[in-house]
Parts: sequence; structure tokens; C-alpha cells
Amino acid sequence: MATEYHAAPGRSGGISSRSRSLLEALHRAGPGPYSAADAARHWNLEAGSAGRRLRMLAERGWLVRARHGLYTAVPLDAATTGEWIDDPWLLVAKLYPTGYIGGWSACEHWGLTDQLFRELLVFTPDRGAARGVVAGVTPIRVKVVKPSKVFGLRVVWRRATRVNVSDPTRTIVDLLDDPAVGGGIRHIADVLAAYLTSEHRDDALLIAYGDRLGNRTVFKRLGYLLEVLALGGPEFRDACRARISHGISLLDPSLGARGAIVTRWHLRINAEVGR
Repeated sequence: MATEYHAAPGRSGGISSRSRSLLEALHRAGPGPYSAADAARHWNLEAGSAGRRLRMLAERGWLVRARHGLYTAVPLDAATTGEWIDDPWLLVAKLYPTGYIGGWSACEHWGLTDQLFRELLVFTPDRGAARGVVAGVTPIRVKVVKPSKVFGLRVVWRRATRVNVSDPTRTIVDLLDDPAVGGGIRHIADVLAAYLTSEHRDDALLIAYGDRLGNRTVFKRLGYLLEVLALGGPEFRDACRARISHGISLLDPSLGARGAIVTRWHLRINAEVGR
């Protein structure tokens, strides 16, 4: 279960001119979030003193505690902290610098789905990365992956902060590798159709990324979906067929092992997809 950190519903009382100067220094430094060490560097204070200042400002509603020991500054012109929700991508950049935003969250970013997901999905190679984080009202879900699987990324800018996100083609491969990160195979079929009819489409790169990821089931699911959606061409489907393994895989692993087996794709069809 995620641990939520709530800001005070309003700003209780004022703050001293000294505290306001420190708060303004954080705003000049950028959107954060900030640890005690970060604040100490910006304020030229000892870390312990900076930590106490951060906690005081959070208690009075001038900061939001994103997780234990990490704070985000509330805009100075916000009426109350309860009316303001920070950009959770900024927190992702701080907490998961070696990871990336992917799965359904990347689908939303690249315009491959109209469906809205409550959680922000992050892939990271850091096994010690923070879990159970809630940024404002947005829970952050974390999937740990091998370092070799961190590739195919783009840098996007959010309020002068660099954030990694899987590129559109890599996003499709992640969804085919683990349908759970795409909201299930039915949703993935819609996303794939949107990708293949968009400016993002790159058949050769999709095959190359699938090869690099090393999961042959990616090609089983891709080939089957190309076939039932009547998208792609015979060469594209043949490239998938050439890469499948002999074992029987599930179209959607989150569902039971039921349904007919399509032998040409070595795939058990345990979910209904189609146009």
C-alpha cells in the first residue's frame, strides 16, 4: 500500500522574513524536490538546521512532503496547498534518475491512448529505489528492471528539469513484454493500432528493440496482434514469426491459462482482441 504524504490544508500563520528569504531561494533554485542536503547547499546552512527549516515550512503549508525527507516547494502565489498539485514528473526525475517513465504513462505522453491512468509508472534499475510514493494526489508505481533493459529513451523537459521517458517504439516493446504495464492486452491492441497509424511508427526499430530486449514472446504477441488487427504487412509479420520461441506463451499473463492455442504464433489466446 502506498504511503501518502499530505500537506497542510492551508497555510497556518506567517513566516519570518528570514524563512521567507530561504523559501524564495528554493524557488529561484528550481522546482525541486529538495532533501535537507539540497536545502543546506542552497541556504549555506548545516544539514540538520536545513532539515528543521524544511519540516517547519512543510508544517505551515509552504512545502509539500513528497516522501520522508524530501520536499517540494509550493508556488508562492498559491492560495492554499490543498488547491495546488505539483508535476509528479519532477519527483520522478529526483527519485529515479537512472530510470524512466514508461508503460501506460508513456502512452499518455505520446498521445497513443485517450485512457487516463491514476498511477504514474516508472521503470528503474535501482533495486533500492523508493516505493510507495505519492506525488500530490498521484501514486507512483515502480517496476524494477535490469540495467541492460534501460534503453530507447528520450529526454523531455518539465519546468527546466530533464526527465527520461521511453520513446514511442520502446513503449510498445515494454507493453508487449509485460502487458500489465499497458493496462492489459485489450488496451495494448488499441495502443498498437494508434502507434502503427501515427508518425511514430518505425517497423525496423520495433524489431531491433524487441531483439535487444531478448524476450521472444514480444514477437509472438506483436505478430498475433498485427494479424488480427490487419495492420503491418506480410514482411513485418514474417520478421516476427522468424523470432518466436517454441514454447506456448499467454497472450495476457494476467489472465488464466484458458483459450485456444494459435500454433503459428505459439500463443494461447486467453483474451479477445480485435477491431
